[in-house]
Amino acid sequence: MEENMWIIELESALLDDCNVNDIYSICRGKGLPEALRPDVWQVCLDVRHKSDQMSLFNEIYDLPFQSQLREDCQRHVDRMGNDEEDKVSVVSDLESIITFYCKNRNLQYEPENGWIELLLPLFALKLNRSDTFNLFEAIRDTYIPKGCKPKGNVFHVFRLLLQYHDPELCSLLDTKKITPDLYSLTWFQSLFASCSSLSVIIAMWDLYFQNADPFMVFFLALIILINGREKIMQIKTSSKEEIIEFLINMPCALELDDVWDFCSLAQYYALKTPTSFKTDYLKALYGKQNDSPRSQEESNKVSQALCLPVSVYELVENSATEFPVSDAVRFFLVDCRPAEQYNAGHLSTAFHLDCNLMLQEPVAFATAVQGLLTAQRQAIEVNSNAGGEHLCFMGSGRVEEDQYTHMVVASFLQKNTHYVSLLTGGYASIHDYFGDHMADCLEDHNVRKCLVCQEHNSQQTKIVPLKATTAASSTDLFSKFSAAMKSKSAEVKGKLLDIIVNPSASSGPAASGVSNGSQSAAAAQERHVSAKERNGKRYRNVAPVFSIDDENEDAYDGAERDAPKLPGDNKEIVNLNQYFKTADIINAFKCQEVHMSGYMYDSHLIITPGQLVVLRELGRGQAQIMVRRPLASIVKITAKKRHRDLITFKYGFPDGEGLMITDMDRFLIPNATEATALVSKHIVQVLDNVK
Repeated sequence: MEENMWIIELESALLDDCNVNDIYSICRGKGLPEALRPDVWQVCLDVRHKSDQMSLFNEIYDLPFQSQLREDCQRHVDRMGNDEEDKVSVVSDLESIITFYCKNRNLQYEPENGWIELLLPLFALKLNRSDTFNLFEAIRDTYIPKGCKPKGNVFHVFRLLLQYHDPELCSLLDTKKITPDLYSLTWFQSLFASCSSLSVIIAMWDLYFQNADPFMVFFLALIILINGREKIMQIKTSSKEEIIEFLINMPCALELDDVWDFCSLAQYYALKTPTSFKTDYLKALYGKQNDSPRSQEESNKVSQALCLPVSVYELVENSATEFPVSDAVRFFLVDCRPAEQYNAGHLSTAFHLDCNLMLQEPVAFATAVQGLLTAQRQAIEVNSNAGGEHLCFMGSGRVEEDQYTHMVVASFLQKNTHYVSLLTGGYASIHDYFGDHMADCLEDHNVRKCLVCQEHNSQQTKIVPLKATTAASSTDLFSKFSAAMKSKSAEVKGKLLDIIVNPSASSGPAASGVSNGSQSAAAAQERHVSAKERNGKRYRNVAPVFSIDDENEDAYDGAERDAPKLPGDNKEIVNLNQYFKTADIINAFKCQEVHMSGYMYDSHLIITPGQLVVLRELGRGQAQIMVRRPLASIVKITAKKRHRDLITFKYGFPDGEGLMITDMDRFLIPNATEATALVSKHIVQVLDNVK
């Protein structure tokens, strides 16, 4: 009875108008009962309450390719072995749904485009024609990547993923000129329905729709190749056509008992992949298709990418995480800029590998590479936060110089090094990301020698030296990042300096390995003020400078904080209805909390006489208290010029003539004007009471 309690809970949730998050929390990847599957799939695909679109179909079958469509429907249904009466009904519904889909979307049917294969498993649910159409349309819109065609971007992206996890296998297929579209086109078009049995597809889609991750097909395809790796290597001397035929049919070997392990492995590899893989390609693969010049430019970037890109946001957040999840991505950053650029500013834990050495001093370069791999291995062995098995290479961000960085990256790929990525935008992106917080987050930054600063000057972007009282101000993420970097720096450098020797005095102090920079001249260098030189004092009874500004907050864009908690705040779980009945709640605003990664969480902003409380919805009437902020700590409320509902609360205190910003939260609030006005009013009241 206890084993089946989840089924009773699922039935109850379906009656209570649940969502996909509720489904996942109840089922936890279990196979669905046949009787509940239609309702669960409709909830997961968000079509449960969708209108009857098929009622708009005029039942006229006059498309230019109508006869071809009818023949294809008949051929696929004949393979199913149904009764003749069932065959006629299925063929009729297949043709009707695809015909209406083409007319409704102004699309053209093409043989072997995966539509029929995608539809057939849905008929096993025995839903009416309208509900079947809604499911088909939702799957196509949500889970089938755009551009599933020969040489499409989908397959360039998949090749980058394969190269990241198995560069040797990727290299073998590249050598044979076997591009992913030649063997995986039907996998992506039909979510494997074209090459697996009905029972396997039903079980796979049960897990797929619960997981609600459109990128899951990429990782399922990756697992297919990795599991068949040994056999592929055995037949590598076969003809190109024979290898392609073998690859196409690999999913056919999947059996029902394999499905759970298959999907679990896919999720494991997703965890072992930089999140930039999804965030960077989400719009290109699952956004609205268009032929604009910008879209074409993005498409070209994908097809020409040397390796998997990593965004500066992910790198910074990853580096600032003290206790990563087991098996999660952990980067070992390799700074490939020339020595003089490295010495003018760098991240403290970056291993310096001068890309110029590759051509100028090959022996010194080889020594540095061995030192890099040794340092990385030692850091992993001692479970150090300073290093990980995922190599992220960084250039300058300048096209003319980064060609040498690309040569270095290519040399690692040629040696079949796993987990190789490249930081998008190079050092320039890190420099711009930190902005005024470089004093806390970069080592040895010299504004006179830093090329990024020089470029900003040449573009007439005025660089103002920061006062000691304001230069040290930073959000919690940056201070956390800085603290993490400083502690990791000593740990890494201690190992590296034992390993690396300077192969050439002329190459500068950072020619190979991690440099100490020009420390003797550090005192004379113009630089950002160190956080250690903070002179400001916090005064009681001094009102914070409060304002509602219209400003672009690029330096703070989307950062999530692990804020200092008030006493007793352990992020407890609460019942929403009961919490809203609390006597001291002045008002509550439904909103979305905006995370650094771009994810948004359904939340509630609660205003009490003395605090701002954030509740994040967990489903089924429950929420988690994410943070409690004293109203008196709010020193600024800002809104984006173009998005007035995107509100940022900044926390801190007066520091001399300026403000010490210690933290921030960002929300998308539908009625932002009312919310900010109410918060402002009560901040004033709190400050008046303090005085």
